[in-house]
Amino acid sequence: MPLTAMPPDARGVRSGSEKILMLGSVVAVAAILAIVGWLLFRELGTASEAAVRSANNVVQLIDADVQRNAELYDTSLQGLIAAWRRPDLMTISPELRQLVLFDRATAAPYKGDLVLLDDTGRIIADSTSLIPRQDDFSDRPGFSDLKNSGSLALRVDGPFLSRWGFKDLCISFSRRLPSDDGRFVGVASASMRLSYFDQLFRTLDIGPTSTVNLLSAEGVLLARQPDDNTRTFIGQNFSMRPNFKRILKEVNGSFAAVSELDGAQRLYTFSRVGDLPLIVVVAQSRDDVYAVWKRNALLVTGATGLLCLGIVWLSWLLGRQLRLRHKAERELAGLASTDGLTGLANRRRLDQVLKQEWARGIRSGRPLALLMIDVDHFKAFNDRHGHHGGDVALRSVAQTLAANIRRPGDLAARYGGEEFMIVLPETDKSGACVIAEKLRLAVEGLPPFADDTVPITVSIGVATHLPATHDLPEPLFHAADRALYRAKKYGRNRVEVEPYVHPYAERQA
Repeated sequence: MPLTAMPPDARGVRSGSEKILMLGSVVAVAAILAIVGWLLFRELGTASEAAVRSANNVVQLIDADVQRNAELYDTSLQGLIAAWRRPDLMTISPELRQLVLFDRATAAPYKGDLVLLDDTGRIIADSTSLIPRQDDFSDRPGFSDLKNSGSLALRVDGPFLSRWGFKDLCISFSRRLPSDDGRFVGVASASMRLSYFDQLFRTLDIGPTSTVNLLSAEGVLLARQPDDNTRTFIGQNFSMRPNFKRILKEVNGSFAAVSELDGAQRLYTFSRVGDLPLIVVVAQSRDDVYAVWKRNALLVTGATGLLCLGIVWLSWLLGRQLRLRHKAERELAGLASTDGLTGLANRRRLDQVLKQEWARGIRSGRPLALLMIDVDHFKAFNDRHGHHGGDVALRSVAQTLAANIRRPGDLAARYGGEEFMIVLPETDKSGACVIAEKLRLAVEGLPPFADDTVPITVSIGVATHLPATHDLPEPLFHAADRALYRAKKYGRNRVEVEPYVHPYAERQA
């Protein structure tokens, strides 16, 4: 077993520290990503809530403005109806009658005509002239509905094109004229130009791809801004569309759905305008709602990504430094446990391994063998070839010994001077003798050194024992040393076996 290899416990420390480092990096990156993801998800909800609050403010602003103007129109209608019901109205001059009928007519810049219709739909009073225009409004859906319904509530109709003067779209506010006997006697109607809503909606900043919509309670789109195709959509009936049905059912609120006009995902915030049959809907595009969140999310994600990459990079650098450090420690450990001349394990490493294998033998119940080897006539060899030649011979013997022990647990070590030790775990006496003879022959088979006529040889002492609890390995050394002494005494270049003597028996002897 090469002594320069890192011990198993050192490999475990290196592997454990690197695993802990990488695990810590993964946990840190995962924690950062989880926290940032949670914060972004929370901010996504906050963006939705902020969009709803902003849209509610817009809706309330529109509600207030539209309701105020609708009340002005309704005031004009109610004033017209109250004046028409006066019994002395027809006894006064046309000029005075005109003033009485339309004295409360609104002067709003987008006001249309204010007219009084009889039961056939013909104009009997006109805010634009003393002599009523010759026109028939019986074909208007609002006129027919008020005639047939009997309701005296305010009605909103449209959109429609004005027949006189300005030629833009209008909506009408109408009330049925009351009568004592409940008969239908006519309608009071005032028109409002839709350019009023266009102007109102243009003052609101709701985003480039979001829209503000005004619909009647019957689902007719009355106004929409901003939209290049507004005139295409104005007048369409959305009463059968799922989104409008939900708006009509909930009256006030917000929800997210796909637009039925352009197919875009939108956040709808809506409210009914007071008691009027009008509904204001702010349809915010997801791009507008989450524009700021997306920009912030991009910045945060980029910064988080750089941070995580930095953590991974620093962890890699630290791991690299740890590997270099462990490599240096391993090399130092190898130097501390390796004989500098032969490359075999030194005496310190030999003691460590013998204790480990002794303890392992106690646990496994398997025998442990020890071979003590001495180079024959080495002092005379040194005298002939000098210390350099002796060093070369020792290295050659060491390499031969190491090459002929193949099991991972076997250990070849330099014991001191020209002596070597071989530790053979889980090896009985016969197996140890076979290995010892193999080593002796391998060394004897080396070519003679320099001009010598005979090769280098070794004498080997073999001792084995089955370790038991409370036993110590030192007597095994002594037994192997005695066997080596006999091998040298009986002629060298041979293997001798010494039976292990129990330490207590030695003491008694």
